[in-house]
Amino acid sequence: MSEGNSLINLGDLSKPATVLIEKVSNAVGVLYEPRRIKKKAEAEVEAEKIKALASIELSEIQQRAIDRLVQQEGRKQENIESITAQAAASLDETADVQNLEEDWVAHFFKNCETVSDAEMQSLWSRLLSGEATRPGTFSKRTVDFVASMDKKDAEIFTKFCQFSWFLGDIMPIIMEPEDEIYKSEGINFSVLKHLDAIGLISFESTSGYRRMGFGKLAKIYYFGRPTIIEFPKDKDNELNIGKVLLTRAGQELAPICGAKMNQNFYEYVIEKWFKSGLIVQSPLLNK
Repeated sequence: MSEGNSLINLGDLSKPATVLIEKVSNAVGVLYEPRRIKKKAEAEVEAEKIKALASIELSEIQQRAIDRLVQQEGRKQENIESITAQAAASLDETADVQNLEEDWVAHFFKNCETVSDAEMQSLWSRLLSGEATRPGTFSKRTVDFVASMDKKDAEIFTKFCQFSWFLGDIMPIIMEPEDEIYKSEGINFSVLKHLDAIGLISFESTSGYRRMGFGKLAKIYYFGRPTIIEFPKDKDNELNIGKVLLTRAGQELAPICGAKMNQNFYEYVIEKWFKSGLIVQSPLLNK
């Protein structure tokens, strides 16, 4: 691409980041290098030129409509570039960007081009980076779901995900919603009902859920920390995992929500399982 048509600087980027920018450019139009976006004053001059030409035949209200359109599209372009730049910067050399579908990219930016909040842009960039790293990770339905979320929903879900373990898939462990370990982090019965209502979790407030079919030993993880559970029987054991399951959208979004481990919660769960008759082994963390 020539300097006159694009200000993308591909020479300073890794190969996956370069391919991502090319994919985005093909899907939504020319991208400009974030550091070289036209200054606001220059953009205003361009807008004035457009208005001057339009004034020959257009009415005053039509001129204002053109001015509004220029401003709106400028903000959208800045949002697209910001999200793309953050996603490109986080890619490593193993990312399978060549197989990223441009139709998915176009659908993605149709949903997030008006997002200017920094925290929500960060979430969208992680979604784009995750899909670019492993195409097929996020469905278009999940993209639509994120577009329907407000910032408060995203913050609540991030807090909720600190209570998640990993056993083949992401497994939230909410034993008793009114226990202080959850309430102290802003997660309670009403919040869980809300997350259920918007489609991130399935909340069963009475009987709860169990994982079945374990042998004598099982290894599960909490933010990468392995824990071995020894059951009383040699086979057909079950594990109480509390009252919540993640939906498909929840499973897809949990790894990119930005949650961090909670040592007090880890010890809380270990104690619960130990009191239920399980033998639990885990490496000690340096404090």
